[in-house]
Parts: sequence; structure tokens; C-alpha cells
Amino acid sequence: MSDLLERLRGRGWRMTAQRRVVAEVLDGDHVHLTADEVHARAVERLPEISRATVYNTLGELVTLGEVLEVSTDRRAKRYDPNAHRPHHHLVCAQCGAIRDVHPTGNPLADLPATERFGFTISDVEVTYRGVCPNCAAA
Repeated sequence: MSDLLERLRGRGWRMTAQRRVVAEVLDGDHVHLTADEVHARAVERLPEISRATVYNTLGELVTLGEVLEVSTDRRAKRYDPNAHRPHHHLVCAQCGAIRDVHPTGNPLADLPATERFGFTISDVEVTYRGVCPNCAAA
């Protein structure tokens, strides 16, 4: 069973066939699918699942804090099931591939007090950009 499915069961989330398929599609360490990609993969497993059900389920998972909604550019939002381990993203500027990265250090500490402008900082999102090996080889 996937980590996401285990977390959802632990919360007592009602596991319908449709919800289960969406959670299974999102399973993995470096999964960053768009809603349309989630729907396409879900249809392969459960042909009758509707696009609306996928969108609604993704919205519920984001609201529950079990999936992160990731916007790394002006493309479609992506959904990241790695919601419980702090991480940043590495994005290919050419193809849009996204990888989770876990750099050492504390990005909160890297912002000097003089650059905080009185803000109490609660979270940091870092996106590294570059060219992936596949695009670099092309």
C-alpha cells in the first residue's frame, strides 16, 4: 500500500474506488502530475472515473494537506504527494520535469533579519531551475 493511501486510511478518509485510484496514481517519490495527467492514468485503471471526480478529489487532498499543489511556472498546476517531508523542487526549464530535492541547511536562516522587513516567516519554497540530462543530451 502506498504512503498516501496509508495516511488517508489513518485519517479515516472514506476510500471509494475513485478516490483510491487517484491516490494510487499519485503514489511515488517524484510524482508531479497535472490534473489531466492524473485523470488519464486513472481512466486506465477505472474507465468510468470522470474528470470532475479527479479534480474534486485532488482539491480534497490539497485541503487535507495530504497533497501539495505545485506551481513552478505558468503551466498547469501539478500535484505532489510528498506533503509531509520538507523539500524543494528542481525544474527543467525546457521540458518542465520536476524532481524533489532535499538540500542541507536551513533556508529560513539564510534570509538575514534585514531582508525580512518585519515578517514572521513560517515557510520557504525554493525552486531550482536548470536543464535536465535528457534535454541537455537532445
